Amino acid sequence: MKKLIAGFVFGVGLTAMAHGAGDPEAGKQAAAACQACHGQGGAKPIMGVYPKISGLGERYLYDQLVAIQEDTRPIPEMIGQLTGKSKQDLEDLAAYFAQQKMIVSQADPELVEKGAAIYRGGNMASGVPACAACHSPQGKGNEPAGYPHIGGQNAEYLVKQLEAYRDGTRASGANAAIMMDVSARLTDAEIEAVSSYISGLN
Repeated sequence: MKKLIAGFVFGVGLTAMAHGAGDPEAGKQAAAACQACHGQGGAKPIMGVYPKISGLGERYLYDQLVAIQEDTRPIPEMIGQLTGKSKQDLEDLAAYFAQQKMIVSQADPELVEKGAAIYRGGNMASGVPACAACHSPQGKGNEPAGYPHIGGQNAEYLVKQLEAYRDGTRASGANAAIMMDVSARLTDAEIEAVSSYISGLN
C-alpha cells in the first residue's frame, strides 16, 4: 500500500498543472449558478449529500470539474452545468472556490473515538492506511498531489463518496485507484465513523 501511494504521489507530481492558472475574480463572476446548490462561496450546500466545494484545493477542484464536464465522473445533478465552459473558465472557478473558507461541520460525539482512530492510524488488521497520511492530520489535504482538503466536509457526502469508491461507481481520476483500494477495506461502520470524524475536523 505504501508503494502504491508513493507511486501515485510521484506520478501526480510529474503531471501537476501549473498552480495559479485560474483567476479567482473571474471565477467569482461565474460562480453564481454553483451557489444555488453549494451555497455562498460553496461552503453551505442545500443538502448534506452535496459537497462543500470551498477550500478543497485548486488542483483537485479543477480535476473534478474536468471529469464532470467530460462525464468521466457522472453526477446527475451536474448534467449541463459545465457545458460550453472553456479550460480557462474551469480554472477560474477552481481558483475562486479554492480561496473560500471551509466551514466545519459537527461530528457525532459517539463516533469521534472510532473515527479518530481510523483517520489517524488506519486499521492494521484489515490493511486500511491512515487517512492523515494523504489528507494531513488536520484534514487540509495535499495541494501539489491533488489530494483534497476534507476536514469539515459534510459527513453524508463523505459516506456517499467512500461507498462509491468501494463499489466502483467512482473510478475516475489519477488518485481513484488509491481510494478504491482503501474503501474496499472499510466496513460500513468504519465509513460512518471516519466520515463523521472528518466532518468535525478543523
